[in-house]
Amino acid sequence: MARHDEFAFMDAIAQAELVRHKKVTPIELVDAAIERIERLNPALNAVVTRMYEQARAAAMSTLPAGPFTGVPFLLKDLIVCCRGTRSTWGSAFLRDFVPDRDSELVVRLKRAGLVILGMTNTPEFGLRPTTEPRLFGPCHNPWDTARSPGGSSGGSAAAVAAGLVPMAHGNDAGGSIRIPASCCGVFGMKPTRGRNPLDPDHVHMLGALLVEHAITRSVRDSAALLDATAGADIGDPYWAPPPKRPFLQEVGAAPGKLNIAFTTAVPPFSYPDSGSISVHADCVTAVCDAVQLCEELGHHLEEAMPAVDGEQVASAAGNVLLAGTASAIDRFASLTGRTVTPEQFEPLNRTLYEIGRTQSLSDFLSSLAVLQRASRNIDRFFSKYDVWLTPTLTTLPMPLGAFDSASEDPWQAIVRQGECASFTGVANFTGRPAMSVPLFWNRENLPVGTQFVGRYGDEATLFRLAAQLEQARPWASRRPAISA
Repeated sequence: MARHDEFAFMDAIAQAELVRHKKVTPIELVDAAIERIERLNPALNAVVTRMYEQARAAAMSTLPAGPFTGVPFLLKDLIVCCRGTRSTWGSAFLRDFVPDRDSELVVRLKRAGLVILGMTNTPEFGLRPTTEPRLFGPCHNPWDTARSPGGSSGGSAAAVAAGLVPMAHGNDAGGSIRIPASCCGVFGMKPTRGRNPLDPDHVHMLGALLVEHAITRSVRDSAALLDATAGADIGDPYWAPPPKRPFLQEVGAAPGKLNIAFTTAVPPFSYPDSGSISVHADCVTAVCDAVQLCEELGHHLEEAMPAVDGEQVASAAGNVLLAGTASAIDRFASLTGRTVTPEQFEPLNRTLYEIGRTQSLSDFLSSLAVLQRASRNIDRFFSKYDVWLTPTLTTLPMPLGAFDSASEDPWQAIVRQGECASFTGVANFTGRPAMSVPLFWNRENLPVGTQFVGRYGDEATLFRLAAQLEQARPWASRRPAISA
């Protein structure tokens, strides 16, 4: 095995241990990751901005003594700022926008000892469940390069799945960590609202729905990274209850006998006409397989879902999305001094912007109130159940071009995208943690993630359950052919 491939499928904790015991140097890890990016990225288009010079300089300097000292890492080109590096959000409107500061999350990632190699591909403004921005072109799924890696953290998920880095940054306002984790066969944890700090310049964009974290190869990496970054920044508008102990200590701890509800039917509050949405047979099979596995592990499973007024909630969530998009684009115009013109945006986001600007403040606040009422009803559901188990997606990883809004009515594209991600949004508008776990691959060798939603503030239970599932059904040995 070539030296640069020795570390490819080690998780971040294992790589950090090699550095800690002086069996490898940070620059060796960084150069190995750079070599793999240069070799595999032409087929993936996962990394769109390279930061090799800064990374090598950091690796050869005195790095902070953190849990991940010397480990290579990638940032998603969305929300967070990295000083001196372009931040495009996948949009031509921001193609030369260069922040002059690090976001607090980036400060904490660097303090943990991570070495940032570059930025990953994302759809324009992160508003699609596929990663095919006009600015950079499509990102490809490592398991089948004709398919999408999901979105909006598609570049990060593809990079982790292909072994470019052991983990990469992601954020999630409607499924953007869990969707690509499902499509790429890796682990994706969406933490509780307010668990990680949000950038103050961009918190207004879907701020009540948005969380920051990462896509990882192992459960323990996700837990340890959250330990390193969690905690509100000064002035953050949201706050998560502090954990009783470090999340890493939950990995390997017995979860006890959990009361788990499950469903394979699209919940009525996720979509106005949920009864018309079909769930792919392989996604149903993945849930049934997970149900059987959880029962074998001693948990109690029962088919159930929360009772909520679906039409009201779906409409309210749509209004928040529209307002958030319009607000974000206007904010970018202010930051850059540019004038917003229609041709600078992809058709989907142009439509969202134009409709969003027609909304009144009263409409927006009323929509937030609807979502808050629904959240309380769902909280009552979780007073009976510890975890809710669902498909992550209604479909398999989609062929690239399946969401080409340039060739159809943009509003119809929005509808189809909502159908695909019908299960993920509930965790965002309620603020609760949720994870996509890679437990199932179909006959075509495509990964099909399974979603587990937890109680508000209770990542601990999810990490305990995820580690138990990882031990019972290991996925680390599954590697896409492109990584060979």
